[in-house]
Amino acid sequence: MESKAGPSCRLVFCLLISAAVLRPGLGWYTVNSAYGDTIIMPCLLEVPQNLMFGKWKYEKPDGSPVFIAFRSSTKKSVQYDDVPEYKDRLSLSENYTLSISNARISDEKRFVCMLVTEDNVFEAPTIVKVFKQPSKPEIVSKAPFLETEQLKKLGDCISKDSYPDGNITWYRSGKVLQPLEGVVVLIFKKQMDPVTQLYTMTSSLEYKATKTDIQMPFTCSVTYYGPSGQKTLQSEQAIFDIYYPTEQVTIQVLPSKNAIKEGDNITLTCLGNGNPPPEEFLFYLPGQPEGIRSSNTYTLTDVRRNATGDYKCSLIDKKSMIASTAITVHYLDLSLNPSGEVTKQIGDTLPVSCTISASRNATVVWMKDNIRLRSRPSFSSLHYQDAGNYVCETALQEVEGLKKRESLTLIVEGKPQIKMTKKTDPSGLSKTIICHVEGFPKPAIQWTITGSGSVINQTEESPYINGRYYSKIIISPEENVTLTCTAENQLERTVNSLNVSANENREKVNDQAKLIVGIVVGLLLAALVAGVVYWLYMKKSKTASKHVNKDLGNLEENKKLEENNHKTEA
Repeated sequence: MESKAGPSCRLVFCLLISAAVLRPGLGWYTVNSAYGDTIIMPCLLEVPQNLMFGKWKYEKPDGSPVFIAFRSSTKKSVQYDDVPEYKDRLSLSENYTLSISNARISDEKRFVCMLVTEDNVFEAPTIVKVFKQPSKPEIVSKAPFLETEQLKKLGDCISKDSYPDGNITWYRSGKVLQPLEGVVVLIFKKQMDPVTQLYTMTSSLEYKATKTDIQMPFTCSVTYYGPSGQKTLQSEQAIFDIYYPTEQVTIQVLPSKNAIKEGDNITLTCLGNGNPPPEEFLFYLPGQPEGIRSSNTYTLTDVRRNATGDYKCSLIDKKSMIASTAITVHYLDLSLNPSGEVTKQIGDTLPVSCTISASRNATVVWMKDNIRLRSRPSFSSLHYQDAGNYVCETALQEVEGLKKRESLTLIVEGKPQIKMTKKTDPSGLSKTIICHVEGFPKPAIQWTITGSGSVINQTEESPYINGRYYSKIIISPEENVTLTCTAENQLERTVNSLNVSANENREKVNDQAKLIVGIVVGLLLAALVAGVVYWLYMKKSKTASKHVNKDLGNLEENKKLEENNHKTEA
């Protein structure tokens, strides 16, 4: 059997070796596959009728072949060679299409499909390309801040696990950053993992910032090749804090400069427009050449008017950069003369003055008993109605809370003055006597009748207004009398008298009364006489009736009854 089979086996082996060496050119075919996908390589040969078997191999870098799959045309069986890197990854179909699962970078080779007949070997090579999309680029090792006019590393843009390697591009606000000496410096490097054969790309950016870079977004991208061509991945934006020196100093005042008054606290705030802003400053107070070192605020408490002036602040390390402001401490003084409680006598002269001293024009208002006066009070001759509580009030309209007021309580005193009047009632039966009194404190009034010394208590008094009131009595004297009105307060006792004559119509009235009484008495006497006459008449009638018939007894009895009745009436 060996003599029969030997030549046939040797021929096939020789044909395989010669095919591997000769590599007949039937055209190049490339299969692009994504990393981790299944590589599918069709055998680009027409299957001959006398086909014995088909085989797949790949070539090492030195050109030597490595057989990986075998399929017989008669037995329909598939055999896979013992190649560790392709263990359990190969699949050979009936039409001799080779599939490799879980594509790796190491699968990037030249594979050859071989169809063998008894007298010939046909080959079709396939080039496998494997692509791996890199990770999304990320800006790492970011600088906490950038400084103007200083070249400083901004950060690294990194993209991992790429095959083949890609390129990294930096952008500022969407525009590509090109290398520029001293301004933009790009350093690119790539590194391959010896196990996975995947690339990691890193691009470092050194950048000299300006104030125009404030809030400007920086990004980077990676450009790579995939099975379908070139693609790009973009990173997230990164915004950097830009440090720049202070170029201007300003000073602020709280409260507002127009509202500062004596007794307030003033807070000065000094600000620099740099980033970060300065934390310490020098504050210069009026009349003090040396600055006071402090944080960005300085407070003055309970300021007085002498604190008015120019206030300044500057940088500690650059005193020429200075800011100043003028502050006016507003004040308001009021002097009322006289003030407090003042007691004067009626008729006196009282000059009153309200003197104002202020940091600007002030308004003045006079009040008396909470009622606003139209003008300043002036007393050339005091009256009782001038007494009251006077207030002089002044204020600065533009300065909230700055107002002053002083008061004068004026008391006008006077000895009691009396004036008596009388008035006779139209009927002539009574007279009204009035005692008018003025004085302060309020005098007490007493009425007496001269001679008898009796006191009259039934009086009527008016309200006490502006130091005046009156007391009146109503009398009907039957004879001439003298009435005395006494008014007394703490200053003096004053007495005044008034003669009041008897009523002239009183005698006439008495005569009329006597006449009326006489008439009434006369009428009563006449009635009595008439009664006596009637009685006598009735008595005479009784004597004559004795001779009348007894049958008329009842009549006579009736008459007697009538007589008795008449007597009773008489």
